[in-house]
Amino acid sequence: MTESRPHILFSFGTLMDRKVQIALFGQAVPSAPASLAGYTTRPQPITDPAVIAASGLDVHLTLERKLGAVVEGVVLHLTDEDLAAADAYEVDDYARRRVVLSSGESAWAYLDAKPMRSAARIVIVGDSIAYGRCDPQGGWAAHLAAAHIAGNEIDHRVFNLAIPGSTLADVAEQTPALMAPRRPDTLLLAAGINDSAVPLATPDVDGLAHIEASLASLAATAHDYNARLVVMGPAWLDEERTNDYEGLRFTQARALALRESLRTWCDENHVDYLDMWDPLHEKPELLVDGVHPTPEGHQTLHQHLATLAL
Repeated sequence: MTESRPHILFSFGTLMDRKVQIALFGQAVPSAPASLAGYTTRPQPITDPAVIAASGLDVHLTLERKLGAVVEGVVLHLTDEDLAAADAYEVDDYARRRVVLSSGESAWAYLDAKPMRSAARIVIVGDSIAYGRCDPQGGWAAHLAAAHIAGNEIDHRVFNLAIPGSTLADVAEQTPALMAPRRPDTLLLAAGINDSAVPLATPDVDGLAHIEASLASLAATAHDYNARLVVMGPAWLDEERTNDYEGLRFTQARALALRESLRTWCDENHVDYLDMWDPLHEKPELLVDGVHPTPEGHQTLHQHLATLAL
């Protein structure tokens, strides 16, 4: 019986080496030439002795986004067991994510574990917190844009498309038409707390019920543009001060349920999740109204985001 090999993995480094394949998989695996457009490579120092022993190298390569560039490599056809062995071989500096090959075929690839360290063109979508409400300087997104563009003014771009009041369903519906002219390589989804809010006029309406469908839609949109989806979870809120907020009721229990739903979906679908809960936790002075950060709160969120993603 022919062994089933359901997984396609794009390799551009040591996994192409026959000796490494035999060490990991017990044999050389079926492969074919392939290329990945929109990426280049850069060195990645390795300190794990087992990985160095298998590859014979203490510096591997990692992928970095660059418009117009192409990385040549191969696709490996792997079994479930092979893929698990490859995951164990790759150090914590890498994360397995979906990419679109030059052929149009979808494949796994090991990308930089810091999801925006290798980004060039970032599109931000979300609600009023991502928009920067209550901060005349534009909030955490503006801080991110300033730092990112300053790092490489020629190639780096940030497009903030967040709209106050948006839910994930709204974002999923609006985003596809906005992607093409911006040519993003990273879609940063600031999944705020609007989905967790209970409408006081219709308390039976549960926005959390549609979270997975909205996330799947946004993942598909990102994949269509070979962009990496990065999901930011909700920030802590001061329930004692939110009260009746424009006809909505926000609670920590609902916000925490949203946080867990996002994290679980991302884990199950190999999508980057950035937990934004702790920076503002029990710091009501960093919130204007219990929901929206002050300028200092936005700065705190940006600093936390940088430690997780850059």
